[in-house]
Amino acid sequence: MTSISNEYWAMRKDKIRYGFDKAKRMRVCYLFLLPYAILFFTFFILPICTSIYYSFTYYNILEPPRFVGMQNYVNLFLQDEVFMTAVKNTLVIAVITGPVGYILSFLFAWFINELPKWPRAIAVLVFYAPSIASAYSVFLILFRGDAYGYLNSILLQFGFIDSPRLWLSDPQYILPVIIIAILWMSMGTGFLSFVAGLQGVDKSMYEAGYVDGIRNRWQELYHITLPSMKPMLLFGAVMSITSAFNVCDVPRALAGYPSTDYAARTIVTHLFDYGFSRFEMGYASAIATILFLIMILCNKAIQSLLRKVGT
Repeated sequence: MTSISNEYWAMRKDKIRYGFDKAKRMRVCYLFLLPYAILFFTFFILPICTSIYYSFTYYNILEPPRFVGMQNYVNLFLQDEVFMTAVKNTLVIAVITGPVGYILSFLFAWFINELPKWPRAIAVLVFYAPSIASAYSVFLILFRGDAYGYLNSILLQFGFIDSPRLWLSDPQYILPVIIIAILWMSMGTGFLSFVAGLQGVDKSMYEAGYVDGIRNRWQELYHITLPSMKPMLLFGAVMSITSAFNVCDVPRALAGYPSTDYAARTIVTHLFDYGFSRFEMGYASAIATILFLIMILCNKAIQSLLRKVGT
């Protein structure tokens, strides 16, 4: 038994020594990575750790943080009914806009990839523009709550309704309208990664696939295109999850802040309320930590599914 233990520790020492020797040989590479590592630690790792620390404190900016243990989390789940409404709304939005937006982004990128060079560039710009422009005014006019709103005007004209609907004030309609707006603006960074990934697929692989028995575009997509685009698919999934759970601007712009009966309340909107309106940073940090954990779990689940594509 002692000899086995000695052999184990000897192997561990050899691995550690090998790791140090390899790091010493590649010190120039690590030196080039150092600026990015410093920025990543400063603006990503450090804020996450700080937020987790503050989530266990009462902190209102004016006074020093006071440790309260799990009290913020207990209040979130047992006393804050608005937070549970925000979680429900966020999950509904994420479940619908995340997968649907992800699939639509890929399908539009796939269709656009078949266009010639200049029409393809114009189509990419047209589909990508809503995600970077302030397009809320379009939906404010479309779903305006009087007879001058486009949707109300059309429905009244054809007799589907007898009075204007308050699309952005009635809790019955607020969430569906927001989901429609988010889907229209979902062609973001993931969409661009799909366009780039489709352009990078080796054309000779399609020729080899035809020789091996591929007979239609759907077989080509499943057996060649998707396996060749796994990095872009994973990146698009991460961006889709991030955008689906970070919904805040669209509900605030369309439904107001706060919305009627909190019908458009999301986790990020709740965080914004406590962090920047009430300045309860400890409570807001607890909300941010919960959101971070949810996003990590969903990200892991989606990536495990995507790794099976084409296998």
